[in-house]
Amino acid sequence: MLLVLELDVADLAATRFAISPLHETTRAMLLLANPSPPVVNLPWVRWARAQLGRRPLRMPRAWPLIVNGLPTHPEFLSPAPSVKAPGLDAELARVRATPAEPVQASLRRVFGDHPWPDSATELFERPTESLAEIADELAECHDRLVGPHWERIQPVLEADIVYRAGLLAGGGARSLFSDLHPDLRWSGGTLTLTDSDEGPSRFRVMMGPDGVVLIPSVFNWPLVSVSKATSSQTTLIYPARGTATVWEGGVAAAPDAVEELLGPARARLLGALRSPATTSALALRFGVTPSAVSQHLAVLHRSGLVDRERSGRRVLYQASELGLALLDRAMLRSVS
Repeated sequence: MLLVLELDVADLAATRFAISPLHETTRAMLLLANPSPPVVNLPWVRWARAQLGRRPLRMPRAWPLIVNGLPTHPEFLSPAPSVKAPGLDAELARVRATPAEPVQASLRRVFGDHPWPDSATELFERPTESLAEIADELAECHDRLVGPHWERIQPVLEADIVYRAGLLAGGGARSLFSDLHPDLRWSGGTLTLTDSDEGPSRFRVMMGPDGVVLIPSVFNWPLVSVSKATSSQTTLIYPARGTATVWEGGVAAAPDAVEELLGPARARLLGALRSPATTSALALRFGVTPSAVSQHLAVLHRSGLVDRERSGRRVLYQASELGLALLDRAMLRSVS
């Protein structure tokens, strides 16, 4: 099926990026239910299943609505973020405040003539009370399964947005959309997506107000997902660059040659920066003070081995092309 999004000038002008812990939580639920999860996120799936084996997570209301075996789930459970980086509490407050009419309309669209789970029927009949209970379940799911990894996930999402913003500034919408995903095409004001869902050969997305919110995701990798109809802004969730680096276990050891050149501390920092990170996250990871990390990062940056980009109030560090080349060349020599 070919999904078609028609974006006029106003839609393009309003299109923006956002990071959403709530969207990552619902995508994590879908990933956890996948019998054949993609290899990139398999380390998290194994970890999460082990955690749940020790202490199960009860989600009798939210789980049947999201993991429903259908092409989509009710969009009001993960609305378009209203700002670039909302907190989970703010997003769940919006879920709890969803009016009854859009809740019921969405449930009809999603479940239609299919069998309705009990939680969908209950939500239709008593939306205010049910939404509060569903939001509590989503909060616990995030705290148990996503929150422990958020310090590593968030910098990857932020670095992806910095990269995409550069594409937009340098080459416009065509450059941006052509790089988001191989199945996306942009031409003449129309964005098309090849979708594996069954249905008509061509489906026109019912656009929400104010353009599209582009949301990078770790847990949705390697898929791109579009809200086909929504009462908030249309969302397009795409796989974040560097997703695999999130699950690199522990503090990776740098090759001996790199340690001899840079010293052990700077070599380990450079190895850790295959994935973007902040000074505070690196300090927590290595068990040292932020000032100590800052001193080493300053030297690595001056030498051209590390790049830094500002994302709001945070500064993200990541190994530069030169830094990655140094690590990769040393690794190849060490195993040859």
